[in-house]
Amino acid sequence: MPVQYNFDEIIDRRNTGSLKWPYDDDTIALWVADMDFRAAQPILNTLEQIVQHGILGYTKPTAELYESIIHWHSSRYCLDLTQDNILFSPGVVPSLALMMQVFTKAGDAVLINDPIYTPFMTKVQQNDRTLVMSALKEVDGKYQLDLKDIEAKIIQHNVKLFLFCNPHNPGGRVWTIDELEALLALCKKHNVAIVSDEIHQDLTLSGHTFTPFLKLAEAAGYVHKVVSLTSMTKTFNIAGIKGSMIFAKDDALLKKISQQQHLNDEYELNLFAYTVMQSAYEEGGEWLEQALAYIEKNIEITIEFLAGHLPDIKVMRPEASYLIWLDCSAYGDDDQALYDRLRDAKVELSAGIQYGAEGHLKMRINVACPEPLLREGLNRVYAAFGGSV
Repeated sequence: MPVQYNFDEIIDRRNTGSLKWPYDDDTIALWVADMDFRAAQPILNTLEQIVQHGILGYTKPTAELYESIIHWHSSRYCLDLTQDNILFSPGVVPSLALMMQVFTKAGDAVLINDPIYTPFMTKVQQNDRTLVMSALKEVDGKYQLDLKDIEAKIIQHNVKLFLFCNPHNPGGRVWTIDELEALLALCKKHNVAIVSDEIHQDLTLSGHTFTPFLKLAEAAGYVHKVVSLTSMTKTFNIAGIKGSMIFAKDDALLKKISQQQHLNDEYELNLFAYTVMQSAYEEGGEWLEQALAYIEKNIEITIEFLAGHLPDIKVMRPEASYLIWLDCSAYGDDDQALYDRLRDAKVELSAGIQYGAEGHLKMRINVACPEPLLREGLNRVYAAFGGSV
């Protein structure tokens, strides 16, 4: 029997060690990118079975796990993988650092877009690489790649590696095949490696199509310089169970990545991660379909609320994920002051400035929560910017 999930259920996450909900008052968290939804029942059943078994010993990936990953990506994205194309990693962020060790050396230039998920910047700097940023252009309410600027920066700084985000966080873009092919051709022209963070791939929204970068790289004969990173944790709201995957198609590159993983001792996951990953990919599709429908409804609620109550906030409609990028520049000229006004109203959003200079006076709101919680959070955003609820 199909399971009908109740995404309206409000689960109190305070006093659980939650990164997202650290408060001792009634502040509403609309920031960290995890969902306030109960995980899929097959995943919960799997965890219960592990505990009931009673042995929590060393674990290795099984043939069944590999097959679940291969089938998920083949059936949904026409990305053909073999077991040899798949490596495991504790997370996408550790993999970003790993890729810099694989493709660059200290001092080399690494290019990223602006705005971008914060660890793209911090990991480049922490690994003693030269951070180079290319601002995205906002055209007709959504971000576009500035290919001329990207090429100019590549030439000027002798860039060795481009850390790319597809779908984009925080802007929510699902880059089209034409955009990806243009970027690929440019990087191939200048012998720049590409690492594509695709952790939001499974959260692509209606009317948009996600294309794995690795699939295009294979067609272009550039697989020796392209790696994709992804994970089940964002898709199925299990970020507390660390685990991710690295996909590559070139044997020599895979060997180099694996060698660096072993040097770092970052090549294996734990029992829970391996087992839950298989369960999610085999049995989580029904939950994901329902979650996406609920998220799309919440996106519409948010857009309609802001249009009616705070029309001067410019909303960037997402093409993937549950994160919405908001331009709040009409309500202030200081990033900290904007953030503080929201916190004073007992609602927390992510301050845009942490994603780069292009995030100045912007906010990122997470709408993956029960509708009653979202509506109260939006009322508090309205109150923060001068309205009365």
